Parts: sequence; C-alpha cells; structure tokens
Amino acid sequence: MALFPADSPYAPGPSIGPSVAEILESHAGGSGSPTKTAARVADAIAARGDDGTWLSVVARDDLLAAARAIENRPGARALPLYGVPFGVKDSIDVAGVPTTLSCPDYAYVATSTAPCIQRLLDAGALYVGKTNLDQFATGLNGTRTPYTVPRSVFGGEMISGGSSSGSARAVALGQVPFAVATDTAGSGRVPAALNGVIGFKPSRGLISTVGLVPACKSLDCITLMTGSIDDVDRVLEVMAGRDDDDAWSRDRGPRYTGSPIRVGLPPVRELEFFGDKEIEHAHLAFRDRLAGQATIVEVSLAPFLAAGELLYQGPWVAERLVVFGDFLAAKPDSIFPVVRDILRSGQKYTAVDAFAAMQRLQELKAEVGRLWPHMDVMVVPTIGTTFTVDEVLARPVDCNTMLGHYTHFGNLLDLLGVAVPLGTVADGRPHSATLLGAAQTDDIVLQFAAQVLDEPRETYPAATNVPAMAKERR
Repeated sequence: MALFPADSPYAPGPSIGPSVAEILESHAGGSGSPTKTAARVADAIAARGDDGTWLSVVARDDLLAAARAIENRPGARALPLYGVPFGVKDSIDVAGVPTTLSCPDYAYVATSTAPCIQRLLDAGALYVGKTNLDQFATGLNGTRTPYTVPRSVFGGEMISGGSSSGSARAVALGQVPFAVATDTAGSGRVPAALNGVIGFKPSRGLISTVGLVPACKSLDCITLMTGSIDDVDRVLEVMAGRDDDDAWSRDRGPRYTGSPIRVGLPPVRELEFFGDKEIEHAHLAFRDRLAGQATIVEVSLAPFLAAGELLYQGPWVAERLVVFGDFLAAKPDSIFPVVRDILRSGQKYTAVDAFAAMQRLQELKAEVGRLWPHMDVMVVPTIGTTFTVDEVLARPVDCNTMLGHYTHFGNLLDLLGVAVPLGTVADGRPHSATLLGAAQTDDIVLQFAAQVLDEPRETYPAATNVPAMAKERR
C-alpha cells in the first residue's frame, strides 16, 4: 500500500466492519446477538444521514423486531447466516418494499421476494434496506440518480462508481458485511474498485436473477460486495442454486483441486490507463509481484476489448427496451436525461444489426475460448483511472466508457470476475485489479483472489438447511 500523503485531498478509504464470521462468532458466543447487531447497524446508518448510500431502510424498531424473530426461530443458531445484516440493490424485489430502480415514477411495491434474497432470509440473514444505484442500472459512475449522489469513501469528490453504488458504500462504511448487487457491464466491479471493497461477479446463472428487474436480461448477473473472500464464500454457498424459473440458471462448476494456478497477463502495450500514470504504475507493480507467485502466460486483450465494444456500440443496448421501452414512451421526462438518451439509442438497431452482432460475438467467444486451456485466471485493472463527480457530469458518456474499458466484455463473453482492492496510489486514490475466469471456474478464481489478498481460505459445505428454490414464491 502506498504511503498516504499528508496533503492529499482524499480520505483514508473504507472502514470495513465485522465480517460474517466475526458476527456469527459473537452471536454464538453470547458477546453479541442479532438484536444487538441490528441496533448497531441502525445507529450507524442513522448517524450518517442521507449520504446517497441507502434509498430505504427498515425502521429501527422494525429491524430490532426482525432480529428478535430470527433469534426465536427453532434451531436459529445453526443457521449459516444467523442474524447477519445485509443490504439489497434497489433493482431486486423484497416483498412489501418499493423497488424504485432510482426512478420514483417507475417504482412499485414488490409482492414477492426474489429467490436469491429469500435464500438469505431463510439462512437467518437480516434484511436492512435497499441501496442506491444508477437509474435503471444504466451506468458505471453512480451519478445517474435523482436521489442524493453518492461519493467514494475515499472522498476528494470522487465518484462512487455504479450502478451498484450504494451496495459498495454500505460495505465500505462498515454498515453491513455484505450487500447484494448486480453486474451487467461492470456494475458490481467498478464501484467495488472505487470504494476499496471486493466485488464478486459470479458466473451468469449461478445465482437466480428471478425478481431482478432486468437491465439486459441475457447479460444480467447478481453479485456480491464484501470485505473478504471468506464472506463471499459463506454468502455464495447460500445464494447459489438452480432455479427452474430462471432460463439462464446453471450449476456451480468444480471446486479448486489444489493445482498450480496459471495467470494470464495482457502485454503492457495493450493496457490503457487514460493518462493516469499513478494507477498505471501501481498496476504494473502488482503484476511484477504476481510474476514471483504464479506461472505467467501472456494473453492478448484484443478479442476481449472487441467484445466489449459491442455492448454500447451494438444492439445489446436495445435489449433494455424490452423492459423499459413502454415506460420510455409513456413518461420520458421521468427518466434521467443521460439514461433516457441511452435507452433511445437502442431504437435505431434492426434485427439484421442484432444477428450480425451475435455472429461477431460468437466468433470472439470462440477466439477467447481457445485461450482458457492455457490459463486459469486473467488479470486486468478494474478501472484505468478515476473521476470526480463534476468530471462525469461534464462528460457523462465518455467517462462512463472509460470506466467500463475492462468490464464491458465480461458478461458478453460469459466470464466471471472478482474485483480485489490493492491499496492506494501515491495521491491516496484506490486501485484495484479484476481476476477473470471462464464460466463455472468460480472456485479457482476465488482461490486466487484469496492468495492475492493473503487471506486463508476454507471450504464451506453447501447450505443444506436452506430450502431449495421452488415454483411457489413467497
């Protein structure tokens, strides 16, 4: 970690709170309880006021009552997430709670809970509230909201990143040990990088997306923000599972076997930092450290970037109109201007454009697929540079494109990714790397992430006491 300069405009960064393991230990040992944890969380959120992290929270008395209800469940102490608090991005349904997508005129009260969230509740987790996001989950910067615009916990008027801005902040501020987010184009990785936390985007289909309002349904992925890989492992064991109502649902891949992990690194000449020499220097220094820890394979970034260009410069933007097209036609003035322009840009594409892009993407998938037999993990920067809120407001599309340079291709190419915090650069800004893997190699990539963070890693049994997803929804 770089020394923090005394004259830096930036703040020290995240103040990660108790981990899932620490909370469970306190609840089991009697030094804490779900009710005490609920009170701490409610007080911490209230103390900060409206800082753009949460769009709604459970009232303090109701949160304490929910915690007591968890305590009174038969066999509660054996639950894998007994009394562990968490937040949910406000594009995912929780029964009885408004789902707003950061658009008040679009908001509705959910009548059922998304299966992935229900699994958390069944495992004893304590729902705290809904977190802020770029409107309709369209954006990577966190400024596209009619509510309070959040800033990075590193201060300096730096953007929080988006679209899962509030989820990253809730963890970085130590309010909850994990938050549920989403990632279509980088929404679960970019805000993690800008707030110094872990952003885990699993293989698409590993966690059910039923109950998520789609941004691009063929690409959407439920993700996690946490302070440690152990927290990822514990929560993933609960959330992952087949759902027959999710057409993209699939099983988890094999567990890590202990074999050496081969790391793919793009040639330095293919990396782009948009003139940010400090982040460039920090990332290259991290790569040098990796060379002494793993077998390194040079891998061209070109086909990955070519796929990424298809996302917003191709017909996939039109997929957003499947869900939001009618609302755009009926209430265009209710939509954040930049988001409205992006949605309208999808109207120009034809079926011919869509098929041509699908064919090109398939070619790129085949090219990338030929690389994976030679590596297990590919390492890239999570973001090439940072921006202030004013910089993004002045150049919203250009800045957003730069933020997505290393993330846009992830779901198009059916990859998983773990954004890991790597400290700060010389002036105090955060830097992060993303560890990418082929679909269903989640456990291998998480193992390497733990090694990078020098974190011991255990293997947790599947959460067999959590009811399987069923046709009947609650």
